[in-house]
Amino acid sequence: MSSQSQSTTVDPGISTRRLRTLTFILAAASGVSIANIFYSQPLLDLIAQTFAVTDSTASIVVTVTQLGYAAGIIVLMPLGDLIENRALASRVLIVTAVASAVAGFATNLPLFLVFSAILGFTSVVAQIVVPLAAHLAPAGQGGRYVGQVMSGLLLGIMLARSVSSFLADLWGWRSVYLASAVLMVIMSVVLALTLPRRRPDHTGSYSSLMISIWHLIREEPALRRRAIMQALMFGTFSAFWTSVTYELIKDHHLSQTQIAIFALVGAAGAGAAPIAGRIGDRGLGGPATGIVFALGAVAMGIAGFGVHNLIVLALAGVLLDLAVQGNLVLSQQEIYALRPDARSRLNTVFIGSVFFGGAIGSALSGTLYEHAGWSGVAILGVVFALIGLGIWAASQLLRRKA
Repeated sequence: MSSQSQSTTVDPGISTRRLRTLTFILAAASGVSIANIFYSQPLLDLIAQTFAVTDSTASIVVTVTQLGYAAGIIVLMPLGDLIENRALASRVLIVTAVASAVAGFATNLPLFLVFSAILGFTSVVAQIVVPLAAHLAPAGQGGRYVGQVMSGLLLGIMLARSVSSFLADLWGWRSVYLASAVLMVIMSVVLALTLPRRRPDHTGSYSSLMISIWHLIREEPALRRRAIMQALMFGTFSAFWTSVTYELIKDHHLSQTQIAIFALVGAAGAGAAPIAGRIGDRGLGGPATGIVFALGAVAMGIAGFGVHNLIVLALAGVLLDLAVQGNLVLSQQEIYALRPDARSRLNTVFIGSVFFGGAIGSALSGTLYEHAGWSGVAILGVVFALIGLGIWAASQLLRRKA
């Protein structure tokens, strides 16, 4: 880690024990924040019934929430390079709590969509805390600690669907949003009391900060490549999990509790994050990226052919989650090394692109499922993954020629 990045760490002599505790807190904050983006996926059938709309219309909830998150990444996350990080994260979580509570009480779909977008917009805290892990990590161990925080984030993504389904089965789908509101308040207090203060190096205005993002996009080809590739991977992921609930209900006749159990299989993929971090630390991120994209294509192929078998479908979900999570950590490790003093802005470009890709995947998934069934969704996922694999292969060829 460069001396410049080290200077942004308030306590460069932090003990290993405290670093582990802080890493756990950052992972928890990231996980419970990002979960807000995915709570709605297994609830779409219930939401459609409550607001008397079609399944395709209900799937807009996922798209709107992810677009809100992408907008939050663009507007809010760069502030991590401008505003003291602890105050930023804890205060934004309070707004998240309010948005979740209002969404839980919404009486019509338009109001629910508005506050779903705001919920997504403020859940950007999940990504504000990830660069902080890189700043706190000792030199040469950034991949390890970022990977651990990403494990929390990815567990939040995976477990969100299960928690959502369990709560909906017990107390109705609105309880999911109300419980999240309480959790956001608790996490806000925890961050305010435990995180060290970190004042970023950037001393310019917000407008200069935003302008600098465009310079990063123009000057860093690795950032552009990683952003596009992970957008494709996350588009595949969103396509799968947006429509698989319909298939589980209509073809396999699962209850919300059974859907929750099914969704738990994806949590096994969270173990890929720290492993990917260590692989990246050893300089093997390039070949590992090709493997995870091939794995993503295989997973969607298995999902397409094995949709009528729950075990096969679950296997496809695990493989896809491994691919998504592995590539996410490998990508962030590479881009964080580009400019240590601009990690929040680098993450803004990267994660913003990722969730635009996810929103596109969700939207196309809902439309394709309505008109072409699960086969259309599976083909979409395979195509996305293969395009990403092609981009990776082209980058490897160019690197060898250079």
